[in-house]
Amino acid sequence: MGDPLTERPTALRIGLVDAGQISGAYLRTLPALTHLSVTAVADLDAARARAVAATVPGGRATTVKELCAAGDVDLVLNLTVPAAHAEVAHAAIAAGKHVYGEKPLAATTAEARSVLDAAEAAGVRVGCAPDTVLGPGVRTARAVLDAGELGTPVAATAFMTVPGPELWHPAPEFYYRPGGGPLFDLGPYYLTALVTLLGPVRKVVGMTSASRSERTVGHGPRAVTTFPVEVATHVTGVLEHASGALSTLVMSFDVWAAGLPHIEIYGTEGSLSVPDPNHFDGPVRLFRAGAETKDWEDVPVRGGYPGAERGYGIADLAAAHASDTPHRADGCLAYHVQEAMEALLAAAEAGQPVHITSTPVRPAAVPAHAGRAFAAHTSR
Repeated sequence: MGDPLTERPTALRIGLVDAGQISGAYLRTLPALTHLSVTAVADLDAARARAVAATVPGGRATTVKELCAAGDVDLVLNLTVPAAHAEVAHAAIAAGKHVYGEKPLAATTAEARSVLDAAEAAGVRVGCAPDTVLGPGVRTARAVLDAGELGTPVAATAFMTVPGPELWHPAPEFYYRPGGGPLFDLGPYYLTALVTLLGPVRKVVGMTSASRSERTVGHGPRAVTTFPVEVATHVTGVLEHASGALSTLVMSFDVWAAGLPHIEIYGTEGSLSVPDPNHFDGPVRLFRAGAETKDWEDVPVRGGYPGAERGYGIADLAAAHASDTPHRADGCLAYHVQEAMEALLAAAEAGQPVHITSTPVRPAAVPAHAGRAFAAHTSR
């Protein structure tokens, strides 16, 4: 596959749907990326849409229907709640627009499949968060693996263990309803990183638990309010990759503190420490077979978009569109991750392995020179 990063990216005009909290992260990045511009903002709260649109040079507030039909919108950035992801995506695709959404791709794999099928029929692209795997952290680790410095990958571990978002979020109930929980909330970051590093998953086994039937809001005006827990709050699974490597995954809202690594990869010639995939950057450390126990090496940056933030997945999509090559944070990868997460829960309920049917192509490497074609600038 060619390298789209050496091409001049196709200009994309972006319509943002849902001006909630996460929109701020995208709007800090998108206006500073060459050939990307936000032209329209839609939200169920019209006042909020107007307020956010006022912060975007040339942006305007509108409705979702009008945004999808607008002639000055090429891509719809779908930041709605998961239950609305498929509906908004279908409206955008029907209007001939590319779509990039927050994770997950849709509320269920069935809905996600319908989005991908509609996009293929319409000839438009679908992208999906997380794009953190495009940053120097995961991509430097990927470069070490691709260079063969770890030998043959044998296994990996991935841990996300926290006490629960009710300690800081003023309205945490949605984290504990179907579609929430630690697996669906933060699992996409870890699973997307594992697939980027080790390739697709072909089979999973899992077990789950919930330590409490109720949780209590610990912050904000509703503090001490209790609410029911409707999902598993501790998920443990083993993923068998098509390569034969086995990844052990623990996602939990039941752990007060731990000294576990975020991700480690273990190979026949050493071990690799990978930074938190919830962020774009972080230290990558390599231990070579035969070295002293203390002799972990700090690996210099070998790839990834320097200075990447939320929105670089859209910039990557624009560059790939210009060169007619696949973009990296794509819908097929997001679908595969969603299928794997649903399969983990199904395996836990059934008490037996579940096979994964989707087989996405492992996303292309992001070379060290990445981002020159759409480097951040401040000339606007």
